[in-house]
Amino acid sequence: MTSLSEQRCVACRADSPHVTNAEVAELHPGVIEWRVITENDVRKLRRTFRFPDFRQALTFTSSVGDAAEEEGHHPRLVTEWGRVTVTWWTQAIKDIHRNDFIMAAKTDRLYDRDGS
Repeated sequence: MTSLSEQRCVACRADSPHVTNAEVAELHPGVIEWRVITENDVRKLRRTFRFPDFRQALTFTSSVGDAAEEEGHHPRLVTEWGRVTVTWWTQAIKDIHRNDFIMAAKTDRLYDRDGS
């Protein structure tokens, strides 16, 4: 099976299926450091990445933004001195979708390459 980080996002519409709790249990081990949170009744994936300074945090933010543009799927990015908090969810369905797990894995790969 192809790892999550090697998969591509699919276009979502309002009637696209969200992931079930069973699918979350299956997919979450692939992005184990991400938390499944609920914010305003919407499930989301969130992780905070640590950096030694603002410049590296900003570079990582830009790399995640580039990956988001490439896939056509965009997160919330909060960049602060020494850390970046990334939150993935699918606005069209107001929940998490397989795409969010794919992008979380791609984000982890960028961090392993650039940030750690």
